[in-house]
Amino acid sequence: MFFSLAINPIVFSIGSLPVHWYGLILGVGALAGLFLAMQEGKRFNIPQEFFMDLLLLGVPSAIIGARIYFVAFMWDDYKDNFIDVFKIWNGGIAIYGALIGAIICGIIYFRYKGYPFWRIVDICAPGLLAGQMIGRWGNFVNQEAYGGVVEESFLRDKLHLPDFIVNQMYIGDAFHHPTFLYESLWSLLGILLLMVLRRQKFVRAGEIFLSYFIWYSIGRFFIEALRTDSLGFNGSSGVASLINGLWSPMKWMGFEQGYLDPAYGNIRISQLLALLIILVAIVLIVVRRVTGQSSAHYSDPIVSTKAAAADSVVPEHAVNTPQNTAQAVQPEEEKAENGEPKE
Repeated sequence: MFFSLAINPIVFSIGSLPVHWYGLILGVGALAGLFLAMQEGKRFNIPQEFFMDLLLLGVPSAIIGARIYFVAFMWDDYKDNFIDVFKIWNGGIAIYGALIGAIICGIIYFRYKGYPFWRIVDICAPGLLAGQMIGRWGNFVNQEAYGGVVEESFLRDKLHLPDFIVNQMYIGDAFHHPTFLYESLWSLLGILLLMVLRRQKFVRAGEIFLSYFIWYSIGRFFIEALRTDSLGFNGSSGVASLINGLWSPMKWMGFEQGYLDPAYGNIRISQLLALLIILVAIVLIVVRRVTGQSSAHYSDPIVSTKAAAADSVVPEHAVNTPQNTAQAVQPEEEKAENGEPKE
């Protein structure tokens, strides 16, 4: 006998304030990303406080961006009950919105600190994947972002999943694809790939970050179609056919697309956006190389312009002003008058 929710979404309560697994898991994901960024930052002598401050600013920015993105596409579900917009512990945040919010925050913060944008986001890229990898388990606890219906034997015998995952994927009187797990494992592979890639001498500034977008978007394109909660819109039949055609290798492997409510449209927004991001990232890599904008390599030193400017300022007491020079070097005659012997 299975229940609709095998895991209680509330970890514990502090008085009347419940602490949700969802928020706790997101916090762990953020800390894991911070750890990876700080470890890599040591190679470039970047203060650890820089990344700590970035986390404190970036996480709220990402959550706000993620929620705005989700609510904007689901406005009909929120316009009559506006207070639900703020209940993020119930789920309903979009990763692309989170990235938009975090990038905007990063641009402002890096400029304030004097660090080049592309160099810092390269360092942060594996940490972003780590946060996403862990954060998807929050969807698991909330029983959201799951895929279409599958047989129990598919989960137990083909995927060999443990009972606690299989039981949690029993939703609405049926078992479902654990798409959270697919994306989590895809992110884990991406972390390993980026860590190997950034040690290669040919890699230029910005290319680790853009490779992150390419890798994540490839996985998101194929996994998204398995889900049953995709945000969608009504687009041309040609674009829909193109997307379905690109996804067709998944059918050859025995996967079927999840249900997409016709009321939302015929094109999944995340799939289309994933394709656009892949294309833009590849074009940026090529253009930046051709135009010389990515002349710096990943392994080159990183210097803050603000720190360099501070170092170039000579303290007032060290400047050889006429007054200081006169005091430091007295004429021999004056020294003799003061009782100091001549040489």
